[in-house]
Amino acid sequence: EVDVVVENYRPDVKHRLGIDYDSLKAINPGLVYASISGFGQDGPYVGRPGFDQIAQGMGGLMSITGVPGEGPMRVGIPVADLTAGIFCAQGILIALLEREVSGQGQWVKSSLLQSQIAMLDFQAARWLLAEDVPQQAGNNHPTSIPTGVFKTSDGHINIAASGAAIYARLVEILGDPELGTDPRFADGDARSKNRDAVNARIEAITISKSSDEWVDILNEAGVPSGPIYAIDQVFADPQVQHLGIAQSIENANLGPQKVVGQAVELSRTPSAIRMATPELGEHTDEILGSLGLAPEEITALRESGAI
Repeated sequence: EVDVVVENYRPDVKHRLGIDYDSLKAINPGLVYASISGFGQDGPYVGRPGFDQIAQGMGGLMSITGVPGEGPMRVGIPVADLTAGIFCAQGILIALLEREVSGQGQWVKSSLLQSQIAMLDFQAARWLLAEDVPQQAGNNHPTSIPTGVFKTSDGHINIAASGAAIYARLVEILGDPELGTDPRFADGDARSKNRDAVNARIEAITISKSSDEWVDILNEAGVPSGPIYAIDQVFADPQVQHLGIAQSIENANLGPQKVVGQAVELSRTPSAIRMATPELGEHTDEILGSLGLAPEEITALRESGAI
């Protein structure tokens, strides 16, 4: 009777357990069956165990992350894990919409490796279209300069001023006309070739004021800039608080807690976190009861150690 089944076993396990797509499709032709794996459902690596950092390495992300010359660097979140789930969810929604037309379900597949490669975006296009192998660029944008991290009197900020119009505004705000007249900084290509020089010249000025001052000055002038927060500062930011992405829940054992909410908003049917993460086995009796087991049968299963 269900609409969707999601599994993330190694590809062979579901077949051994008899819960693979073909087996369940025979019972419910309208089923949308979703699989998340490390490397895909077939192919030479089908039997390998998959973990996020393995996918980050094989998917090229670690080779373009970090400071040049210091070796590969993992990203600070499990980006392959997370995006594989997001892509899988998108596939499920598409399959449900298509089922409205055909009346048939289908098998939706995503993997950590595919998802990580898809997230390479323009870095993948640089190789596929021009055979340009991207390298590490530290905090600089790989192709659009100046975009990066700059010191201030009390920390660091991000500045993104790569386009001609925005760069002109930056030059005016910084009050250094040579940033605009020096041939090394004349256009995007020149600034990319001389990124260290242009960044050093900008930073010699940004060091004179605080991060808050520069963020206000630059944004007021139409130059994109923002602070670089620690996690506690993220949730203290007034815009973050306005968005309400930190949501309150009540945990039966731990009391009031805050968790991260959804990053997408729906106008007519907004999401809400209605309950805390269940404790281990919290809903076992409820689920077994819904499957038709009597209370005494559930008790017998519990006493035998089956549940």
